[in-house]
Amino acid sequence: MANGERRYRRILVKLSGEALMGEGDYGIDPAMLRRIALEIQELQALGVQVAVVIGGGNIFRGAGLARAGMDRVTGDHMGMLATVMNSLAMQDALESLGAHARVMSAIRINEVCEDYIRRRAIRHLEKGRVVLFAAGTGNPFFTTDTAASLRAIEIGADLLVKGTKVNGIYSADPKKDPAAVRYPRLTYDRVLDERLEVMDATAIVMCRDNRLPLQVFNLFNAGDLLRIVRGEDVGTIVTQG
Repeated sequence: MANGERRYRRILVKLSGEALMGEGDYGIDPAMLRRIALEIQELQALGVQVAVVIGGGNIFRGAGLARAGMDRVTGDHMGMLATVMNSLAMQDALESLGAHARVMSAIRINEVCEDYIRRRAIRHLEKGRVVLFAAGTGNPFFTTDTAASLRAIEIGADLLVKGTKVNGIYSADPKKDPAAVRYPRLTYDRVLDERLEVMDATAIVMCRDNRLPLQVFNLFNAGDLLRIVRGEDVGTIVTQG
């Protein structure tokens, strides 16, 4: 595939931890992990520089245990470690396909992966490596959505892509409301005003204020990630206006 077929030079892909479960109820489904790794490899073959942020909800969700009585800061730190585990799994899946990948953590785990350093991350991308940003922002009370927005802005990504279980942003939950309508395009202000819960408000505001486009798609539709990079009408695109 020729480089001219791609619309974006550098993207950040945000995946939920739950996406890695596939059809399971917990943990990581190796088949799903490999399928996502193959799609990321396809993007690289097109000449796209790819960074990834993965949540930790398939292993541990700090906010949930905080509601059950655990100290929130402790819970969030445990959630950060879950994202490191997911990132290491994705790194392994990519490397098994012959791709080069680096995990960069916002908290120090030097025996396991690199520390996050912005300039080094950009250098990895320029050298054709997939960069997996782990441990969120390194701070409690911030979601991996916010971490994805922050890292995308820091590395100068052209697009932030979020994989979900539905094909874009809808007026209501399409699994509960058959009359729900998909929005092909939205503005950040409308997402905030109508409280369309695709990402947390902090992440949306960061994208808006830094004019970073966001595209939401169904991760379970094989090939959609490649279609997005080619500029096809997939899911919902959110822009400044």
